[in-house]
Amino acid sequence: MRKGTCMELCDLLSPALKHKSTKMRAALTVEKRVAIALWKLATPDSYWSVRNQFGVGRSTAGAAVIQVANVITELLLPRVVTLGNVQVIVDAFAAMGLPKCDGATDGTHIPILALDHQGSEYVNRKGYFSIVLQALVDHKGRFTNISVGWPGKVHEALIFKNSGPFQQLQQGTFFPDQKITFGDVEMPIVLLGDSAYPLMPWLMKPDTGSLVSSQELFNYRLSKCRMVVECAFGS
Repeated sequence: MRKGTCMELCDLLSPALKHKSTKMRAALTVEKRVAIALWKLATPDSYWSVRNQFGVGRSTAGAAVIQVANVITELLLPRVVTLGNVQVIVDAFAAMGLPKCDGATDGTHIPILALDHQGSEYVNRKGYFSIVLQALVDHKGRFTNISVGWPGKVHEALIFKNSGPFQQLQQGTFFPDQKITFGDVEMPIVLLGDSAYPLMPWLMKPDTGSLVSSQELFNYRLSKCRMVVECAFGS
């Protein structure tokens, strides 16, 4: 991270992170709290290593990471992860081959250390401990919605069914006033998922089985458009 970016982040978080000094000890500056959090989140170092790097106690380092992460989630997440301009996104996906599409969804596993309790719940299908990040991205791979924290053992379809977007899509409130009519059929804006996701009126997934040419063409276009979420996780 560039120094300018780090200082801009400190300015944005400062109102919520600024602590007053006491007679017992001076409060850590906002800049140091942010630096500790960024270091710990960006490296696999232990808190003992962070303590030595920044000259603070292990508990102080741990508290700084939690405080900064919570403030980022509260203040910055709603500013950065937004639905965006729906019509622009729909037009872009249409140009890629699928009309009335506003995004692609998928999940990725974030490795974690083994837990002292309920560890088996966090072992994913590849055999390591993880939590699942499920995301919705636009045509440029920008995150428009995220859900994180489910144990790695949980299936992606179950995570999706318990997410905020699923409930809103079911109620027709996720994309308000964004529908189109083909003949007598009212078609909502759709999302794209892989074969692990359930087929819904507003969620398209690949056709399976013995396919005719039109289905193969649909799968090709869906795969081409859904690739944006794979690239988003890989970048």
